[in-house]
Amino acid sequence: MSKPYIERLFAGKVKKLGQPHAMNPMDRQWESGMFKDRIHEKIWLSKTGLKGDEVADTKNHGGEEKALFAYSIHHYDEWRKEPALEAIGIGSMGENLAVRHMDENTVCIGDTFQFGEAIIQVSQPRQPCWKPARRFRLLDFALQIQKSGRTGWYFRVLQEAFVQEQVKLELLERPYPQWTIAKCNKVMHVKKEDRKLAEELASCDLLAINWRETLHKRAAGENGSIDKRVFGPNLN
Repeated sequence: MSKPYIERLFAGKVKKLGQPHAMNPMDRQWESGMFKDRIHEKIWLSKTGLKGDEVADTKNHGGEEKALFAYSIHHYDEWRKEPALEAIGIGSMGENLAVRHMDENTVCIGDTFQFGEAIIQVSQPRQPCWKPARRFRLLDFALQIQKSGRTGWYFRVLQEAFVQEQVKLELLERPYPQWTIAKCNKVMHVKKEDRKLAEELASCDLLAINWRETLHKRAAGENGSIDKRVFGPNLN
């Protein structure tokens, strides 16, 4: 079995796009850090991510629990089968790590990897927001990503170091093999009425706190709307 592999590294500054007073919400001004550049040389990886990498929405993105966003390059083959996404390519989801030989079915919460001299640990699945939809002008794209299961996932950084692309990841520890990213997505997005399952996942101590809080609320019978996250200002 092939080892997980970092094909490409990406980092970038926040960019402002669109027109402030456009009639169509999809044309209006917005900011995003998802337009990243490939990094060929070694770059410093800190607890909060790659040096120089930025996020626009610091409330919902970035921070130590979302230091690195990883996405499987194989998913782009599937997205390109959609007519509106024929031009989508590696890096288009705003990932920091474009990876081979790992995906949502093979990666688990708490998986800890040696990444060069750095050590990184899987913290949570990605919950897609409205910004990929704005980038590709597909109003329901966040929902498509969510329903497909091709969400990607985040790493926290346990040990800082310089890192580079085109290296293998060495799995050091897998404390929760039962909680793959795919299963976590199913609990969060498909089996939303299963309170017992929500509580079981919430008890995973290496799952990011924001996920655990949401799941505890669900176990208590609270289910909030996802419209703000998936549609945001794209509707009006």
